[in-house]
Amino acid sequence: MKKQLLFFILLCYGVFCVAQEHCYLGIGGKDNETIINYFELSPDQQQKLKNWSAELAFRNEPFLVRLDKLLKKHKESSVEELMQMSYTYKAYLDSLDANMMRVDQKLLGTFTNEQYNRYVSLCNYAQRLPIYARRPLNE
Repeated sequence: MKKQLLFFILLCYGVFCVAQEHCYLGIGGKDNETIINYFELSPDQQQKLKNWSAELAFRNEPFLVRLDKLLKKHKESSVEELMQMSYTYKAYLDSLDANMMRVDQKLLGTFTNEQYNRYVSLCNYAQRLPIYARRPLNE
């Protein structure tokens, strides 16, 4: 009985206490035009978006190359090698994630209150965690 209760509690914890994912804008991908239109970016913000997209591509290129090499190297590896590879793979993905977060924070920092509120509403609708960004106080 105690084991069943413990199992039920752990199951409920796993279902209800799952961490939310961050609400990324998708800078540098196919969505730049969508970002420009949805948030009604000013020409200055559009230029910054273009520059930061290029920066993100530059920062991510080495990790993407490493990921590709890693996957090609371990096509037929042992379980132990695959476990080690998974840790390396995860570290590369974490680096890509940190780069996306950094660039999104830069753009979100240029948003007006109206644009940022629209972003937060979109994140809430998608059940994602909005990214906090420092924004100017004088609007």
